[in-house]
Order: sequence, then C-alpha cells, then structure tokens
Amino acid sequence: MNFKLSPSALSLGNDCKRCFWLTQHKVWQRPEGIFPSLPNGMDLILKKHFDKFRDRNQLPPELKNSECSGDCKLFQDKELLEIWRNNKKGIVFQDEYGNILKGAIDNLLVRGDKLIVLDYKTKGFPVKENTHEYYKDQMNIYNYLLRKNNYKTEDYSFLLFYVPDQVLETGEILFDTKLVKVPVDLESAEKLWKDALKLLDGPCPQETCIWCQGVK
Repeated sequence: MNFKLSPSALSLGNDCKRCFWLTQHKVWQRPEGIFPSLPNGMDLILKKHFDKFRDRNQLPPELKNSECSGDCKLFQDKELLEIWRNNKKGIVFQDEYGNILKGAIDNLLVRGDKLIVLDYKTKGFPVKENTHEYYKDQMNIYNYLLRKNNYKTEDYSFLLFYVPDQVLETGEILFDTKLVKVPVDLESAEKLWKDALKLLDGPCPQETCIWCQGVK
C-alpha cells in the first residue's frame, strides 16, 4: 500500500501512532476540531501583500532592517510558487515504492543560489522564546522536499509572526511582527518520514488515546 503524507499527517503520528495508522490505512479518521478561519484569512492577505512587493522586486517593510535585508530577494517564479503554495499540489517527493511526501509553503526568499523557506504565523499572544520549536518539523520537511527536488536551501528557515497589538480609534487593527530564524535539520526530517513509513508498514499500534479508544 502506498501512502501520501504531509507535515500535518506526520504531526498526528507524533501525537498518537494508532490514530495515524488508522487514518492512513483508511480504517477510521480521527475527528478534527473546529479550525478558526482567521489564520487562513490572514494567510491569504499576507500572500497578496508579499506578492505586491515581489512584483516590484522589493522586500516588504516587515523584512527590512532584518536579517533578510541586503542580499535577500523574494522568489520570482510566480507560476511555480503558486503550485508550491497550493494545498492540493504543493512540493512533492515520491520514493521508489510510490510513497508521497507533500507540503505547501507560504513563501520563499532567495539568497545567492539558495532558497530560504519563509512561513507566516498568526498568534493571539506575544511570541515566547520557544514558540518556534513547535514548527521545527514543518520547516525541516519543507527544506527536505526542496532538496529532494534538487534545489539548494540554506541551513535555516524564517518564521514571521504576526501578533495583534491594538485597535486604533478609526477601527484599524495594528499587528506587531517578529522574524525568527529556525535552524534546519534535514536528517531529522528524513528520520520522521522513514519512521512514519515503517510504522505504517507494520501492524496497527495497540496503545490508544482518548480519540481512538474503542476503534477496532
């Protein structure tokens, strides 16, 4: 049996291996909670915002006077970026057995001949020192996918956090931004991918969580 995996699917494997196995084998699918639409709406307008600056060959103000300024540029291949952003398409790697790993990025920066993954995150509270740790697997997988497609990447990615700050008397909402540099670990991404496939090729794990209790 061939499997199609994404960063979110692999995260489920870290959370509950039995839920992951049952879902990927199409025996049962773990219920999904209600996901707020605001982050998706922010994601959409941020992409449009960044694209306007890309078309002018400029960096947006959020990235000026940061580590991205200077010799960094936004990725210019519009058609390819649209594919890589599309959740139904994305950046794809297929192994020799037909298993597929796929991920959809927000944006890319270019420094020299290397790509840098840039991901937008909307948070409801100030960013803590360890907030970026929750996204390390995601960033690792994106870079792993790019490398598997023969692109060079830097050994780090950037997370750009948007946090609501205040509402002006005129009704506009102001956001604080924080750019966080995240080291990339390609070996960790490959291990996560290989361990997931090994798990799926074996018997269904017996240890349950509150979701998969009673599922046979």
